Amino acid sequence: MTITTPPRHHGPLAAATVSMPGRTPGCGDEITIYLQVDKTGTHVGCVQFEGTGCTVSQALASLLTERVQGMSLHELAALHLEELFPDLERGIVQSRVRCAALALNTLKAAIAVYGQRQNRQAS
Repeated sequence: MTITTPPRHHGPLAAATVSMPGRTPGCGDEITIYLQVDKTGTHVGCVQFEGTGCTVSQALASLLTERVQGMSLHELAALHLEELFPDLERGIVQSRVRCAALALNTLKAAIAVYGQRQNRQAS
């Protein structure tokens, strides 16, 4: 994706199982991740985002939503930014780590909330 490419999977998701807001303190980046879990309850059915902020946070949110479609929630919860984007310029991630990790951290928070809801329903 180039800077001029429109974001992928951008906008609210009406059928979201969980919507999770996130922000980068001190920077002003804000994002909301919309996660729809598949019918098995174990994989991403669909994920979309909307937000405002720097190019790094918004571009990586777009890339994240593209790459995690269909992934296992268990795999995603343990995923590191470098594993998801091995081809990403290291200088960008190192200098803007909070911006780069915003979408992934917010998605992980959404997965955690989903897991907590499932545990409460099972009890």
